[in-house]
Amino acid sequence: MIRAIAQIALREWKRILTRKDHYIVLLVLPAFLFFFYAFIFDKQQAEDLPVAVWDDDRSPVSRQITFLLEQTASIHITHAVSSETEMRQLMQEKKIIGAVHFPKNMEADIKSRHPVKVAVYTNASALIPSKLVYKDASTVIITAGSGVNLQKFMKTGMTQGKAMALIMPVSLELFTLYNPTYNYQNYLVPGLVTVAMMMMIIMVTVLMFNKEWEEGTAPEMSAIGKGHAGIVFTGKTIAHLTASWVNFALVFGVIFPIFSMYHAGTWWNLFVMFNLMSLACIGIGAMVSVLMMDVMLALDFGIFYTSPAFVFSGFTFPRWGMPWYDQYYAAIMPYTPFLDAFFKLYFMELPLRYAGPEALRLLLFIGFTCFIAVFFLQKRLHKTPSHAVPLAAS
Repeated sequence: MIRAIAQIALREWKRILTRKDHYIVLLVLPAFLFFFYAFIFDKQQAEDLPVAVWDDDRSPVSRQITFLLEQTASIHITHAVSSETEMRQLMQEKKIIGAVHFPKNMEADIKSRHPVKVAVYTNASALIPSKLVYKDASTVIITAGSGVNLQKFMKTGMTQGKAMALIMPVSLELFTLYNPTYNYQNYLVPGLVTVAMMMMIIMVTVLMFNKEWEEGTAPEMSAIGKGHAGIVFTGKTIAHLTASWVNFALVFGVIFPIFSMYHAGTWWNLFVMFNLMSLACIGIGAMVSVLMMDVMLALDFGIFYTSPAFVFSGFTFPRWGMPWYDQYYAAIMPYTPFLDAFFKLYFMELPLRYAGPEALRLLLFIGFTCFIAVFFLQKRLHKTPSHAVPLAAS
């Protein structure tokens, strides 16, 4: 049995290396895509975003705040406007990502401790840049406003500690964990790379068995596997699983270290979860390949099934905020539990045991799809006349 499994695995590897639709998708395209994704976000962070200033106060305080805004990492003052209409037009023309409005009598109102409303406008269609502009602008404005009152109280002889307690009785300290600088490369690239891995595995494995019947090689496959679906399925699965290891080594051994995305001590935990996801994807592809003997229909299903994986996985939008039917769709994709585990193991650097629930869900995927695939494969092998194939030739 072991020898037959090894022969099936070797035969499948030969098929992968000799068929363009296999080796391009599994071995050539991933290398190009992974480096392409990494280079797109090589800048890592959004810096010097164009921002306009709408200054109706024209006071030393407004000029000082403008100067401080320019010193932040995310804000670069590029325009001065005099009305909301002008500000909106610049934003619609994509010349600015945000704007800050200083109202009239701002300095006088701050010193007299009257409420002051400084408006920060951001283009929320660019979600992360708008958050960065708001974060830096709000920090500068609150700090500068407190500084004006601090100087006023200290001039009366009050100590700095008492003055600060009077100005800001509650101190807020913000901790942004796991991606504090909103680094695009560290956050988006791992997600894009892993979802691409899932899609490529499924797109090739949906051709795992139906191609054999289409090309007339099914009798040879059946003969090598002695007519046992379990042997044939196991051998082919081993071949595709080891092919996926090539891409895992490329990502975590080459791309992540080159682009400084490697988290020491996480690779083994991720390798375990990656194998579970790969086996789940192989199981899904094999199941489709056995049930849909029409190759084009199987490919169409693979595209339809895998295309929304990134959107529905919760990577860019929380799943609990989606309609219930989208949540169910996300639940039937192996990438969803893998992504949940990936956040724990890669970003949070937690031990493998924290990914136990996700590992169990992937094991259920594997058990269900592999059982269906083997069951129907055995039925097809029974109907396939096998011919003797010399062991040496295989």
